[in-house]
Amino acid sequence: MRRLLVIIILFYAAHVGSQTTNYSHADSLKGNYSKARAWWDVTHYSLDVDYTHYLDSSISGSNSITFKVLEPKTRLQIDLRQPMVIDSILYENTSLPFTRDGNAWFVEFKKPAQKNSLQKIKVFFHGKPTVAKNPPWDGGIIWSKDKNADPWISIACQGMSASVWFPCKDHMADEPDSAKMVYTCLKDFTAVGNGRFKGINVTDKGFTYSWEVKNSINIYNIIPYIGKYVNIKDTVLGKNGVLDLDYWVLNHNYEKAKVHFKQVKSMLHCFEDWLGAYPFYEDGYKLVEAPFLGMEHQSAIAYGNNFVTGYKGRDLSGTGWGLKWDFIIVHESGHEWFGNNISAKDVADNWIHESFTAYSENLYVEYLFGKKAGEEYVVGTRKEVLNDKPIIADYNVNMGGSGDLYYKGANMLHSMRLVVNNDSIWKEMLRGLSKKFWHQTVTTEEIEDFMKVFLKYDFQKVFDQYLRTTKIPVLEYRIVKGKLMYRWNNCVEKFNMPLRIDNGGKQQVIHPKQKWQKMPFVGTEFAVPVGYYIKVEKVN
Repeated sequence: MRRLLVIIILFYAAHVGSQTTNYSHADSLKGNYSKARAWWDVTHYSLDVDYTHYLDSSISGSNSITFKVLEPKTRLQIDLRQPMVIDSILYENTSLPFTRDGNAWFVEFKKPAQKNSLQKIKVFFHGKPTVAKNPPWDGGIIWSKDKNADPWISIACQGMSASVWFPCKDHMADEPDSAKMVYTCLKDFTAVGNGRFKGINVTDKGFTYSWEVKNSINIYNIIPYIGKYVNIKDTVLGKNGVLDLDYWVLNHNYEKAKVHFKQVKSMLHCFEDWLGAYPFYEDGYKLVEAPFLGMEHQSAIAYGNNFVTGYKGRDLSGTGWGLKWDFIIVHESGHEWFGNNISAKDVADNWIHESFTAYSENLYVEYLFGKKAGEEYVVGTRKEVLNDKPIIADYNVNMGGSGDLYYKGANMLHSMRLVVNNDSIWKEMLRGLSKKFWHQTVTTEEIEDFMKVFLKYDFQKVFDQYLRTTKIPVLEYRIVKGKLMYRWNNCVEKFNMPLRIDNGGKQQVIHPKQKWQKMPFVGTEFAVPVGYYIKVEKVN
């Protein structure tokens, strides 16, 4: 079991890059929100892509990019990862000149457009996208086949991002406010996309399916699924009314999916209770069977867990609770709130996506089986934490930190909940995050500041400890003549996490510091509740 999550974490490190000080020019082109990016704000993508060239693994198409001019400039950066090629760029029916620098393409306008005006360019492209070696971690396009040897195509590109297959402004800080996707596939196949189905046309090449999202969307979430799909429709009554549910599965899995996906409703009820209303009612909720394990593709979640409970039939917590629900349904759906609704501006802050979403797993366990079970689950995941490097990495170079952003981050949040010791306030804080940062990109500092104000407690040193170091704080103690002596060790300066302990049958809050403190203590045995993510050591 430990080997399984170690593999996941190592793939994540490869997926977003390893922390280093030796960054390349390409790292800066990808990760920096440069002058060639900052002056324009994407409002809409309109993709039209041909997937009928299955035999030679190539695609071709166009992306019409509508953007708002924030400052009058003439040099614009578009991203498209090699070996893909931009053929031409049209602006007001005129071809624009462009040059390539690695995976960045720089477009030159003859003159700057007026500030606050809306402009549109249409980028034509073609090529053979990088093929995924082990999706979703080592991503790219997936040219797969189902069990009947029929073509089954999709993409998983969180680490590479959308520029692996279409030209875009490839930076997490700027999401299009809406998007339209038109996919052409072979006849007798279905192309599923994000958001709402808008129609189908029959062409000489095959079937052309149109989809549309009305909400802002992180571009690595814009994904096609092409296969011999059938559709299962359902609805659930949620906080904002009736939410449409669509499940697209391969035709031979129809009956199995109808039963297995019933758990979606309890999951959505749980997350709406804890996290606030589902963020994308206008676009609906979809699970789409995919030729890889899963990914949080907004309003079209990739599902590849083979209709079993747990993580491919395993419990990542080792407690048994993780075998009572489908990990991919729950985890990837949790990303609709954290990752899709609230998105990090920089890859270095991806803990905002993964820590809160991993934490949502134990909220679901708690919803189904009670608070004790939820705590057992999150505590059980600690054995998978490696503490190999800090969770937050360097900014502006497209680099992520440790894979511990999943369960170390989740245990940090659970520890904070114990400090707050008021589940009503904690729940309102989680809902408040969704409300405050609704459909926005954010920084770690914005999340930290919001929680400080809302909870009326400064968790800055707790964030520093768990996100910016590899150290797990140690509470050292000894009992001498009816006195408990205690202090923090292995922690950042002025680490300030209070602990609720039992003292002779009475609950008492202590505020350890890095200098020894003492207090009257009843009994000879001392213990700290396991929910706090710390180590406790008795010293002489």
